[in-house]
Amino acid sequence: MIKEKNLLTVRRGFDRPEPGDVTGLAGAMTGNIVDCMGGRGGLDYRIKPLDPSNAAICGVALTAHVSPGDNAALHAALDAARPGDVVICASDGFLETAVIGDLLAGMMKNKGVAGFVTDGLVRDITGLLAVGLPVFSRGVTPNSPTGTGTGTVGLPIVCGGVAVAPGDIVVTDQDGVVVVPQAIAAQVTETLAEVRSLEQETEAKVKAGATGFGKFEAMVAAGRVQEI
Repeated sequence: MIKEKNLLTVRRGFDRPEPGDVTGLAGAMTGNIVDCMGGRGGLDYRIKPLDPSNAAICGVALTAHVSPGDNAALHAALDAARPGDVVICASDGFLETAVIGDLLAGMMKNKGVAGFVTDGLVRDITGLLAVGLPVFSRGVTPNSPTGTGTGTVGLPIVCGGVAVAPGDIVVTDQDGVVVVPQAIAAQVTETLAEVRSLEQETEAKVKAGATGFGKFEAMVAAGRVQEI
C-alpha cells in the first residue's frame, strides 16, 4: 500500500535575486534579453499576452505547478506571493480547462503580484481585462478547473518548454515571455547595455539606407559561398 501523498507542497523560503538585478531588466525588450543569453530563454511562442497593450512584466518568478484540470496550487501561490512577484504556472500544457479567472487574478493584483504567466488557458476574458493584471496564456476557454488537486509552489517547473526556478526573473512584452535564471541575472544586465548599443548602431544604419548586415559579403570574401 502506498502512503497517501500531501495534496500541496509549498516552499516560501527560496532565494530571491538582488533588487538591482530585477530593476536592471525592467523595460528591456525580450529579444534583447534573449540575445544576451545566446538566443534562448523564451517560452513557447503560443504563450501570448491577453491584452497586448498591457504586456510589460518584470519580476521575481513565483513558480506553481497544477495538476490537469485543477488550480489548487494557485490558491497556495496567492497566499505565498509577495509584491512584485510574477506567478508562473505550469499546467503541462493541459488545454481542457482554465487555470485562472478574473476573481483569482483580481486577488493576485490586490496582493501586488506583477503578472501571471501560464502554459495553459485562462477564462473570464472580460473580467480579466478589467482587472488590469498582465496575463500571458496559450488561450481562453470558459471551462473551469477544480480546486482540490495536487500541486507545488516555489519548486522548479518547466513552463512553455523552459526550466524555471523560483527566484528567476520573468520579463515579458508583446513578443512573449523570457526567463532569466537568477544565477546569471547580473551578467545579463551587464551584457544588455552592449546589446542595446549594437542595436542602436544598426538601427541608425538602417535609417541611413543600409541594405545588409555585411555578413553575407564576409562569407563571400572567405570563400564560403558557391554561386551556381
